[in-house]
Amino acid sequence: MEVVIVPDAKAGGELIADGIAGLLRRKPDALLGVATGSTPLPIYEALIAQVAAGSVDASRARIAQLDEYVGLPTGHPESYRSTVLRQVVEPLGLSQDAFMGPDGAAEDVQAACEAYDRALAAAGGVDLQILGIGTDGHIGFNEPCSSLTSRTRIKTLTEQTRVDNARFFDNDIEQVPHHVITQGIGTILEARHLVLLATGEGKADAVAQTVEGPVAALVPASALQLHPHATVVVDEAAASKLKLADYFRHTFAEKPGWQGI
Repeated sequence: MEVVIVPDAKAGGELIADGIAGLLRRKPDALLGVATGSTPLPIYEALIAQVAAGSVDASRARIAQLDEYVGLPTGHPESYRSTVLRQVVEPLGLSQDAFMGPDGAAEDVQAACEAYDRALAAAGGVDLQILGIGTDGHIGFNEPCSSLTSRTRIKTLTEQTRVDNARFFDNDIEQVPHHVITQGIGTILEARHLVLLATGEGKADAVAQTVEGPVAALVPASALQLHPHATVVVDEAAASKLKLADYFRHTFAEKPGWQGI
């Protein structure tokens, strides 16, 4: 696991966007796994700016959704499908044909989960998966004590996650669904490169447990320790409880440029 400490969220977004741009130059039709929420927005903004400036061509890129609420009407503005289309797919100039995600409005939700796992495999797998992290260490919607080998499935949200997400629903927790479809940890670990961005002091405990703690279902993000190519990008506030912060700064400062992220 590589840990990169950056000054702020903007710098983190630019660093990761540079990595995505490099991937697209090597593999123009790369399948990018995207997360929602406020944390990854600097990544998308930086990548969109690069595309607009003509420094990278994203016209053949494909986008895969990480998770989705269950039960929101099709087209609901806070569904993750709508969010990804609005924040990533459309600004990059891609068509909806370039996008894939689970169907949270399906009549048979379990069948929709299994179908999405098969679709990811049929697409050749995710080349780079962007991840955020919850204050309790969850990735995707794999809440604490999720199986580290889990596949795409239905999960019940914790009250803390619903509270955290209420800001997207007019601060009304009653509007936040109780259930989601999420790629499981086992599914996430199949991506070729995992990139987690965490910013803010509120994520410091979760980051420290993820990076320096034991691999444990209680901290789902700790499963990144098992991946052969995982990058954790954190701002100074999110890195504030890392015991090895100085070492991480040193290793990144001495990293050869040709390695990329």
